[in-house]
Amino acid sequence: MSGPPQPPQGERLQKLLASWGLGSRRGIETWLREGRIRVNGRVAGLGDRASAADRIELDGRPVAPPGAGAAAPAVLLYHKPVGEVTTRSDPQGRPTVFERLPPAPAGRWVVVGRLDVNTSGLLLFTTDGALAHRLMHPSFEVARRYVARVRGQPSAATLERLRAGVPLDDGVARFDRVEPLRDGPTEAGSTWFAVQLHEGRNREVRRLWEAVGHEVSRLKRVSYGPLALPDDLPAGCSRLLDAATTARLIEGSGEPD
Repeated sequence: MSGPPQPPQGERLQKLLASWGLGSRRGIETWLREGRIRVNGRVAGLGDRASAADRIELDGRPVAPPGAGAAAPAVLLYHKPVGEVTTRSDPQGRPTVFERLPPAPAGRWVVVGRLDVNTSGLLLFTTDGALAHRLMHPSFEVARRYVARVRGQPSAATLERLRAGVPLDDGVARFDRVEPLRDGPTEAGSTWFAVQLHEGRNREVRRLWEAVGHEVSRLKRVSYGPLALPDDLPAGCSRLLDAATTARLIEGSGEPD
């Protein structure tokens, strides 16, 4: 004769993974609907439960509670030059951002977001997949800052449109800040701006400007969250973040706003 029913083990996945800092509960529910999460080798669904003792994977990569594992996470700053693609290999044979990176101290480098082939500037890599997800996920609203050279001279009304929101083919997008760089380089027929936004859709900065009639002729990311591109880091070079700054970055990315 069987005994009384056993209570479900663990917590609901969306609550568990949100507590680990991987994203908001709503966002994780979306991942579950899309079949992106596996528990002990099985595709998980809404309502499934798990605990830290289970083997949980997101997009094929293992995830674990913060602090799990012996190796401390590493973070690498890379000054991406124009012409490199943000991928491990390219069918067209173009150089990739991974080709110049030093070996990871443990595991392998995971890129945090992307920059298109014609955009230069700060690109982050980490050995901690959970940290990478937190830094990229829109619910954490990590600020990305760029300098952009645009053709023409946008009016004050155009800048206000960019702050208020512009419809794109994947939804409304906006700049948190957009300011002219009066002390920046000047060239005939072009204007330089500093812009900031807190999400990383594909070519979002360029598409926002194009939507209001101004093509971006140069674009450079100068900071990602609290990390700025060092003035003395040449294009094509990288620098390992020191342990204290890495610890502050992990602590600061622990919970969404």
